[in-house]
Amino acid sequence: MGAPSPSRWSPTPTDARAVQERLRGRVETSRRVGRIELVAGVDCSARDGRVRAAIVVVALDGLVVVEEVAAERVSTFPYVPGLLSFRELPAIEAAWAKLKRMPDVLLVDGHGLAHPRRIGIASHVGVVLDRPSIGCGKSLLVGEHAKLRLARGAHVPLIDRGETVGVALRTRARVAPLYVSIGHRVDLELALELVTATVTRYRLPEPVRRADALAGEWRTDR
Repeated sequence: MGAPSPSRWSPTPTDARAVQERLRGRVETSRRVGRIELVAGVDCSARDGRVRAAIVVVALDGLVVVEEVAAERVSTFPYVPGLLSFRELPAIEAAWAKLKRMPDVLLVDGHGLAHPRRIGIASHVGVVLDRPSIGCGKSLLVGEHAKLRLARGAHVPLIDRGETVGVALRTRARVAPLYVSIGHRVDLELALELVTATVTRYRLPEPVRRADALAGEWRTDR
């Protein structure tokens, strides 16, 4: 059996790390996805002891929004670097339950394999929701990479302990790179291809950028 969902169980940080060690064996690092038509961005924000998750589904052709949902949950897990999924997954699952259009691939604001235990939030979300996923990290969590050219589209491998765990990708010229990594059921080539295809004139891929904005629209009627 798999690990209990964070929405039904509030582990200690020690328990959470043990869950990650078990779950990482279920992460698939090869491409197992068919035709890709819908791509979703997934992001969360936290405020006053609550987490708000947003999922924005766009058509890969034209990047037109076809559906967007959000959900809020009380935060039952503290902020601990490397254990972000245990804080955010309950709200993500709640938002996912509202979706009517199922995306083919998820772009998650956070890391996948580029994580100390090789199961960041992008991988955890992919396994729990049973969907191919890609990590789009805004800051470096693990590893190092060679100097990156300043031009848009430049990318170099991200290496941690001798293993390629992702790529550093310049999505805008002279702007800090995005750290792209396998989440679940994709390979690094596809991850890089999809992120590049969904970037417009902003640093973040369009589905993630829109999810970020929606996650920040907190309800005021509570």
